[in-house]
Amino acid sequence: MPETLPILFRDEHIVVIDKPPNLLVHRSEIDRHETRFAIQILRDQIGQRVWPAHRLDRGTSGILLFGLNIETASLLGRQFEQGLVDKRYWAVVRGHPPPAGSIDHALTRQRDAYEYHGNQCSTEAQSALTHYRKLAEIELPFAVDRYPSSRYALLELEPITGRRHQIRRHLKHIAHPIIGDATYGKGRHNRFFAETLECRRLLLACVGLTFNHPVGGQRLEIKQPVSGEFAEILARFGWPSA
Repeated sequence: MPETLPILFRDEHIVVIDKPPNLLVHRSEIDRHETRFAIQILRDQIGQRVWPAHRLDRGTSGILLFGLNIETASLLGRQFEQGLVDKRYWAVVRGHPPPAGSIDHALTRQRDAYEYHGNQCSTEAQSALTHYRKLAEIELPFAVDRYPSSRYALLELEPITGRRHQIRRHLKHIAHPIIGDATYGKGRHNRFFAETLECRRLLLACVGLTFNHPVGGQRLEIKQPVSGEFAEILARFGWPSA
């Protein structure tokens, strides 16, 4: 049976899916041996080519927007670049951050392995801004690190800019890294979730996307609650699921 992806919205111009974790959006030089890509699965599923309007990291799940032709995808991509798209993410992090806040911290530009690295390719830090608010928190009686108990929180995040790995890097910057983040997270807490709580994924998901329809112009709001291991963790901790 061919693999399929959950479709959240579709018309003759765009299609929106709920991307599962650990699925690449498209082929990458970093994962040359990977054979599964959202673009190919969706293309085979709906019987026509698709063009992504933005990207989600491999480990990040949630709302992913495609154009059904390259011109539409370009119009959508321009909305992301111009800050016209409202993005909402949920993340489970280590520690107990303040009830709400903003992370205004410039990030050096990160590039794919195949991108040009000549003199005209600047790596200078770019401005980056993320707003967050805390939805729930918990303290578990497990000595994961150097303390007798371990604290975790559920955050809703709104990245205003769109730098690569922005949310993951910003949360590391304020010492509240995302659980399951092998690059920017804390190994001990990642192992605790994997081995004790049986959750082995990056706990980051795009749960809301609001944008202008590239043809009709109407404002579209797409929402999608977390699922799978992410939803199981929320239920286990008694946290809200939507």
